[in-house]
Amino acid sequence: MILKELFLTNFRVHKNTKMSFSDGINYIVGGNGQGKTSILEAIYYLCTTKNFKSSTDLEILRFNEEDYEITGLFEDLTKDSLRVYFNKNEKRRVYLQNNKQIHRASDVIGKYPLVLLTPEDHSLTQGAPSERRRFVDSILSQAKRSYLDAFLDYNRVLKQRSGLLSLIQQNYSRALLVQLDAWDERLVESGLLIINLRCEFVKLFNRFVAESYSKIMFNSEVPHIEYSTFGDDPTLINRDYFQQKLTSKRDEEIRRSSNLVGPHRDDFIFKINEKSLKTYGSQGQHKTFQVALRFAQYFYLKENSGRNPLFLLDDVFGELDSMRAQRISEYLREVGQTFITLTDFANHSFLHRTENDMFISVSNGNVSYV
Repeated sequence: MILKELFLTNFRVHKNTKMSFSDGINYIVGGNGQGKTSILEAIYYLCTTKNFKSSTDLEILRFNEEDYEITGLFEDLTKDSLRVYFNKNEKRRVYLQNNKQIHRASDVIGKYPLVLLTPEDHSLTQGAPSERRRFVDSILSQAKRSYLDAFLDYNRVLKQRSGLLSLIQQNYSRALLVQLDAWDERLVESGLLIINLRCEFVKLFNRFVAESYSKIMFNSEVPHIEYSTFGDDPTLINRDYFQQKLTSKRDEEIRRSSNLVGPHRDDFIFKINEKSLKTYGSQGQHKTFQVALRFAQYFYLKENSGRNPLFLLDDVFGELDSMRAQRISEYLREVGQTFITLTDFANHSFLHRTENDMFISVSNGNVSYV
């Protein structure tokens, strides 16, 4: 998949920006606040219907303007035009694919695969379990429609069940407990499907992580991911096990009006040479693991979708030592279309440009090609 052109109107500092891109590596260079990350933000928006910076539409909208627009032209087996439009007065945002409005994000997710690497990825290895779950969920949702459907259904069940637990806490009754039994069955059904798909994923994904890590560290360290659900081995989890856990926690769930059992509380344990990365890993090992996860995501999605995802890197080389940075830059030659933001190309001599690369300078929302 290739992004050929991008048009931005009133999107952050971009008043009226039109860009064409190389099929290879696109270096986007500019100082802080000049609009280079906004370009990645717009690409991510088109491919996922979401904003990776979690900004509101009004925060994105250029000052003193009434609407913003993002349009991208993509080429693969077919040509697609994707457009995001927001109007402040109408208080609505629309997403269009080939001029047809799309109402559900699930109709877009996975069609335009994408990988994003940012400095905030430190949360993957050093943050809470929710960050690692979000990482796995995002990959599986792009790769498997069955997972996306199960994930959406599971979250709907969690929401309904949480409301019911609150009602039971306020007004304990037999009728409400019968309803809770029914929601428990739904929770177990969709939850087990999620657990099984996550198990399959981790088994496959470990190969991609090991291959990517070795490209950066030349096999001097061995990475591994373990999946923990219910604080236990996921292969032990079945319907009876799940139901027993729900039964044992029912009183506490009612008292706290909270869903305490299920794969929404899982974790993924990252290891280097069989030791916990979070506990024993050095800063360099953490950063290498984070980068390896994103390269693994790229090749996993490519293998499962048969399409080349877009690869976005936002100002990540400044945090790497020269050895890791050089090996990562060489590894990028094995992926498809790539977008890299830099504050200063002159300080990154390890990035060797080729005739297929493009160098884009960004200053206060204005772009020029070098």
